[in-house]
Amino acid sequence: MALTASRGSGVTSPTDGDHSASNRHAGWAWLAGVVAGLAGLASTQVIAWLLTPLGDPVSAVSEFLLGLFPSGLINFGKDTLRFADKPVLLIIVALLALAITGLSGRLEYGRRWAGAIGPAVLCVLAVVAIATRQDAGFDAFPPAIIGTVGVCYPLLRLLIGRLRYWAEPSVFLRAPRPRAQVREARRNFMITSVAIGAASIVVGTATRAAAGGKSMALKARSLVTLPKPATPAPPVPAGADLKLDGLTPYVTGNGVFYRIDTAFQVPIVDPDTWSLTITGLVEHEVTISWKELLALPLTEHYVTLTCVSNEVGGGLAGNARWLGYPVRELLKRAVPRADADMVLSASVDGFTAGTPLDALTDPHREAIIAVGMNGQPLPAEHGFPARMVVPGLYGYVSATKWIHSLKVTTYAGDQGYWTPLGWSARGPIKLASRIDTPTGQVKPGKVPVAGVAWAQHTGISRVEVRVDDKPWQTAKLAETTGPDTWRQWVWIWDAEPGHHTLTVRATDADGRVQTSQQAPPAPNGATGWDSKDVTVG
Repeated sequence: MALTASRGSGVTSPTDGDHSASNRHAGWAWLAGVVAGLAGLASTQVIAWLLTPLGDPVSAVSEFLLGLFPSGLINFGKDTLRFADKPVLLIIVALLALAITGLSGRLEYGRRWAGAIGPAVLCVLAVVAIATRQDAGFDAFPPAIIGTVGVCYPLLRLLIGRLRYWAEPSVFLRAPRPRAQVREARRNFMITSVAIGAASIVVGTATRAAAGGKSMALKARSLVTLPKPATPAPPVPAGADLKLDGLTPYVTGNGVFYRIDTAFQVPIVDPDTWSLTITGLVEHEVTISWKELLALPLTEHYVTLTCVSNEVGGGLAGNARWLGYPVRELLKRAVPRADADMVLSASVDGFTAGTPLDALTDPHREAIIAVGMNGQPLPAEHGFPARMVVPGLYGYVSATKWIHSLKVTTYAGDQGYWTPLGWSARGPIKLASRIDTPTGQVKPGKVPVAGVAWAQHTGISRVEVRVDDKPWQTAKLAETTGPDTWRQWVWIWDAEPGHHTLTVRATDADGRVQTSQQAPPAPNGATGWDSKDVTVG
């Protein structure tokens, strides 16, 4: 209902232009819906924190939608956004939810109860998405239901009611109304909206940062004491780490080890209820509990892991000391059938990896179910309580975190997560090298050029460096614990003033020279020589 001011009266009164006020205040109705949506999202975070992070609707819907996306879109997002792909999808899902609640505010302003449609749709979508999550129990559903039906819509009605009291006073008062009362009604709507919106942003952000799967997994991890390995890793030779400024350390710390996985939240796995099952093309199905796994004679090995997404010269590689039990010994219990050629490992978050059976049964390859990393239980984000580590294979076909099952099968019958998306079914790590230092500008004189090179499970026999188009120079190789890790290298450059390009290439223990042909990571790993532009002067 439209309002006009009586000349000289200082009051407002209803007139016959009934729909103009509704149109004029439609934007405020949208705002009311968005504010109510923020409160609903914040409440889902708090309730999920109190009950289970598996109930976080934003993460659940993001995972659900990701499973519906075509492979081209997934690979485009992965290549374009890289580490930001999951955060961006989470933000998009949250913004879409707010757009729906904003529309609900406009509908509610036009017709009472019409605004319930948006929260109801969001509730159903969230419940369906949560139901698809593995290990999601009944305690995972209350955050979505309470957040949409119990918080979002009631607050939306409250705010729309205050908006009407401001914008349509004749609905509540049948007599002319002083302007002061209209201004007070407007102030109440504004203050309420700002207070609810600000509180929701603070509470939701703080809860998401402080809670979630990682914190709960850390609590369970803190109660774990790893046994001493029956076969300790060989000590790191004194000459394995050259300890040069800017050079990657030989052993990568847990806190800086790269992380690549498909999980939107760090999965929560209780070690006391965890078990690993081996099924499929086997003579005997095997199930092993956490306590049984720790009671076995565990072995330790230094292994460098590399992501298939690593660009030439990229940092998606790390070397750590892993503690675990050989997969081949577990498979020996199950007795794989002769027609099997692949093992499909599965994570509790739904990820799968297809690993060649012969790589897991190879007596000379230390493929393990790892429970420790650099002398500590696995970090939550790196697979606690157990994961796979297989030397010589990219992680997308081997390094399953939060592992819970092994299915002995065939490449003809099964596929890992990334294979249908266009990545190769088998992923042997390619020979690579990179320059860590120098970068940018250096002074003339003796300058150490240094970096790392890897050919996991084969080993590095030579690294060469070239300045501009001059002849290749052989670098000095650092020591190593074995062929499953990278090697540091260094070459002393007599740097002359000017702009120069440094290039590196490696040769593996089998005599293969690293190819100069540039290729992107997809579908089976990047190739090419790493180079750095340096200014001397």
